[in-house]
Amino acid sequence: MKKIPTWILVVALALRDEKGRLLLQQRLPGKHHGGLWEFPGGKVEAAEKPSLALVREIAEELALELDPGQLEPAFFAEETGDPAVVLNLYTSHQAVPQPQGLEGQAWGWFTLEEASALPLAPMDRKLLSRIGG
Repeated sequence: MKKIPTWILVVALALRDEKGRLLLQQRLPGKHHGGLWEFPGGKVEAAEKPSLALVREIAEELALELDPGQLEPAFFAEETGDPAVVLNLYTSHQAVPQPQGLEGQAWGWFTLEEASALPLAPMDRKLLSRIGG
């Protein structure tokens, strides 16, 4: 009998630009936490390395090509549910061109203070508090 996962692994990116601002995107209406802001990322597929899943998700969502060698594992957060979600946050300071919201989502570069004032998804708020300046 195949076991059903009791948790889902999700990866996200705290990407800073040359001014130290963070890249955030807004979840689409109709999705879990729709309308809230978050670090970009997504689910890790079976047998996929988390850092490479993050590179794939960022390319699919924002048309950015990241160097996986410049991704640093930083923090994680958990959200209870069935299944539970474990979010691994990576940080990076690599230069990228202007993102494109390929799924129609809004995005922007925000200072830590500006990001703190946004309506953030709960795990993203928890992770933002750990990043600091």
